[in-house]
Amino acid sequence: MTTPHVLSEARSVSPLGTLTVIPWSSEATADSAGTPFLMAYSLGDGRDGPEAGQQAMRTALESMGLSVGDRLFDLEKDAGISATLLVEAGTAVLTLPFLKVQCPVPAEWQTAARESGKVYFLCSVRPWGEGVPGKPVDEDRLRAFVSDEETLAECAHVLLPVRRVQG
Repeated sequence: MTTPHVLSEARSVSPLGTLTVIPWSSEATADSAGTPFLMAYSLGDGRDGPEAGQQAMRTALESMGLSVGDRLFDLEKDAGISATLLVEAGTAVLTLPFLKVQCPVPAEWQTAARESGKVYFLCSVRPWGEGVPGKPVDEDRLRAFVSDEETLAECAHVLLPVRRVQG
């Protein structure tokens, strides 16, 4: 896992609270540039508290046609789900019905995304108050959160095709 350089956020006074996006990638090997990951989560600071935020996130994901924790959606095969990812010039632009955010990504993440043509996206229902934008994220703490069985069970799992600007 490479250490993410920058966290991106989208502030909201909704029940979702502050939504944060964090990129990382698995280690490159001789055969692969690694797997690029992107995770969206709330800080748990929504106007009605973290529990209401969790329910609001679950409802937002379900309204997109996603489910939480039970399957991997592949948007090249699963039609009707409104989610896009544009990767260009060191930036990932994630667009969901309830979130549009530009996220700076490390060069190795962008290389992995271009090589594989898709990004493994996780959208967590479970808030994570430790991954605050503007503050460094310790790699061990990030790894503990994103690999925790409870966290993974409370995420929508989606393979997002990588789009690029045509030109």
